[in-house]
This record gives sequence, C-alpha cells and structure tokens, in this order.
Amino acid sequence: MMHPGMLVRPLSVLAVAAGLLMAADDRSTLIDAMEQPTFTPGSAKVAITVVDGQVGHALQFSFADGCQSTFATSRIHGTPEWDHAAGISFWVKGDGSAHLGGIEFLWNDDYGQRYDAAFPISSTTWTKVVIPWRDLIPVIAAPGCTPLDAQGAHRPSQLSGLAVGKWWYWGDYVAHAYAIDEIRLEADIAVDSLALRAAAGPLSRVAAKLQASQPITVVTLGDSLTDTHHWSNHEHNWPAIFTQLITARYHVPVTLINPAMGGTELKQNLVVMPRWLATTPHPDLVTVEFGGNDWNSGMRGPSFLAAQRDAIQRIRRATQQGADVLIITTLPSVATWDVIGELAEACRGAATAEHAGCCDAFAAFHALGKDHEGLFASDHVHLGASGQQALAEAVVQSIAAGHP
Repeated sequence: MMHPGMLVRPLSVLAVAAGLLMAADDRSTLIDAMEQPTFTPGSAKVAITVVDGQVGHALQFSFADGCQSTFATSRIHGTPEWDHAAGISFWVKGDGSAHLGGIEFLWNDDYGQRYDAAFPISSTTWTKVVIPWRDLIPVIAAPGCTPLDAQGAHRPSQLSGLAVGKWWYWGDYVAHAYAIDEIRLEADIAVDSLALRAAAGPLSRVAAKLQASQPITVVTLGDSLTDTHHWSNHEHNWPAIFTQLITARYHVPVTLINPAMGGTELKQNLVVMPRWLATTPHPDLVTVEFGGNDWNSGMRGPSFLAAQRDAIQRIRRATQQGADVLIITTLPSVATWDVIGELAEACRGAATAEHAGCCDAFAAFHALGKDHEGLFASDHVHLGASGQQALAEAVVQSIAAGHP
C-alpha cells in the first residue's frame, strides 16, 4: 500500500503522486494528449490556452471569479476498452492555491446521471492524478445514478462528455487556474485493502478517547441544519452546543471542523471532501447529517440507503479507517414530519449494514413532538433553540453509548 503521505483521498484513493512518466510511445491508453484545444469553454468565466506540458503541450484552464456552474466541455466518450481499465490518470500543474480542480463525466450522455471528482491544485510542478472508477462520485439523486461498475449496469465504457470545472455546490468560486496534460486509461491502480467495517463497537474508538480524557477532532458534514453560515444557526447551532456538552462532560478540548453547506445533498458533499482532508486527514469522528435537500431532489428510501452506505465506505477509505462514522438520521420538518421517515429508516439501515454509529435524531424529535416549543425556527424547517439542543444532546448520547 502506498504511504499515506503520497495520497490525497477525497473518497478512497484519488491518488496524487509524483511518478515515472509513461513511455511517450505508449499510445494504447491515451485518451487525450491535450496538445491542442479539444475542450470548449462553456462561458466567458473560463479560458483555455495551450501551454508547455509534461509531454509536449498541455491545456491551461483559467477560471474567473464567480465561476460556479462553469465548465469547459469535451467530446471524449468511453469505449469498450474502458471497462477493462482500472480508472483514468492525468497530469496537473496547479497555481499553488488551496482551491480544488474538478472533472465531471456524464453517463450515457445523460445530464441526469453525472460523476464528479476533485483534485488539489496546490502544486506548481507537474503531478500525476490517478482516479479509480470507484472514486468518481454519482452526484445526482436519481435512483439510477449509482457508483460505476465495469461488470454491472453502470459501466465506465458509457461515460461521456468529460468536462473540467465545478458546480454551484462546491462553495468555492474564486479565480484559479491549472493545466492538464496526458489524460489516459490506467490498466492497474493500487487501491487500499482496508477493512471498511469497525472492528469493535462503531463508536468505540472516539468514546474510549473521551473516557481516557484525550482530546478529539470532529468533522460535521451536513446541510443547512449544520451549516453555521445559515441564518437559523447564527444564535444557536448544534455543533457548538455539542462541543460545549462534550467539554463539560469529559473535560477535554474538542477541535471542530464544520464543512457543512446549506442547500446541498449528501453525494455533493462527498465530492469536496478533499477540502477538509487537506488539513484534517485523520479525524476521530465524522458525523453525517443529510436528507431534507435529498428528499426535495427526489431521493427516496432505497436509494438513500445505498447512498448512505456508499458515503460511510468513502469516508472510511478517505480517512484511512482513522475516523469513526456517526450517521444522524434525517430530521423532519413540520411538513415532512412523518413522510420523510423513510429516509430516517434508510439511515438506520445503512449504519447497521456498515457497522457505523447511528444517532436517531428523527426518533428524538418525534419523542418531543412537532409542536414542542422552539423545536423549529420560524420557517418550520430549520432548527430552533430547543431543536439545536435536542440534536446536540442526541449526538453526545450516541457517542457515550459507544464505549465498549
């Protein structure tokens, strides 16, 4: 297995490593030499220029400020050979910033089935990016948008329309630039053989650290119920209350990393995991709170079960199995009080199947009742003061119960 220091892991082994250049005459795996502009700018927010490459020339993609939902598109289309490859690779020369570059494929020319991946652009020297097929994220809530499988229904050979850029849900749209060279198929990619199930109790490691009075680091993935930039979370927010409760109960400091983004869905947040992994590669705990936006996009129980299981596996691979994972069941609004229960049940099922932690916030809220004072904010969707408190307490109780 490659040394962790040689890897950048948004979701398993999106590997970025300096390596030996493939022989220049090995054209059998070449998808695009990037010697001339084979990509088309989708708007004035992106410019494409020919620059010196790792081999010959390369294409420089320069994105202007405010470049959300901006792409440069190509006509690259999969072939049967792609089903026999392990994934793709390309060389990247970044602008030295902490921003991310991104690629996206359509599947079967269908904009309703899209696969994304992110990669760092912090290096100003040519660096090889290797992406196994499994690391492309199926970012759409549609039931058919599932992980790629060369032996299954969604085969790499049906990928199409490779594009360079990022959607609105990346949450980072400042000006940035990077060059790409030599897009190839990779016949073999060394992937981690991690055990993707917790060996002991699902939350036993983080609970044991707390019992031993050791500090912990927690990453809180989520939507607007967790995003402290959202108006409903300005005065009270459950991650801050959670931190206070843990500190008071165990007398240890908590480092909280909160990359939650309002308006986003579970799969979308998996794409931008490299952002927090760059500074926090091995947190003790990752909490996962999603469902409201997924529901509004058409996600239902069976698909959400599969998406949650996939998320648990990706988080474990990304953190080198260093993090315990706690799934927070989808919280209801007043309007979805009962009906969204199928997503909550999917969360429970995923946690059980993957031996992850489960905080049954849906049940905790139902125990209080939807008319409980302060449970919801004025819009009856986001959390009020008592709702924030109830969620924080439920998370703490879930961790406390995880000690072996």
